[in-house]
Amino acid sequence: MSDTNIFKVLADKQRRDILVMLKTGRMNAGEIAEKLGITPAALSYHLKLLKNADLIMEYKQKNYIYYEINTSVFDELLLWIGQFGGNKK
Repeated sequence: MSDTNIFKVLADKQRRDILVMLKTGRMNAGEIAEKLGITPAALSYHLKLLKNADLIMEYKQKNYIYYEINTSVFDELLLWIGQFGGNKK
């Protein structure tokens, strides 16, 4: 995981909404901004924070940049959270 505080990044509802949208596959910034109803500048800010936390990855394809979830970070996060689960007997 990166040095960015993932929990602070995930605290914002719009960033969580972006992650939920990306759950189904890659999307470009225009598609994300349209679905969220936010300006490109606002989306750019959210995408930057998500990228800095390694929660999303970007791919360039022709004239577009596509974003998708970085599942390995979520796997690490789930393992870390799992250590706090109670032992069931």
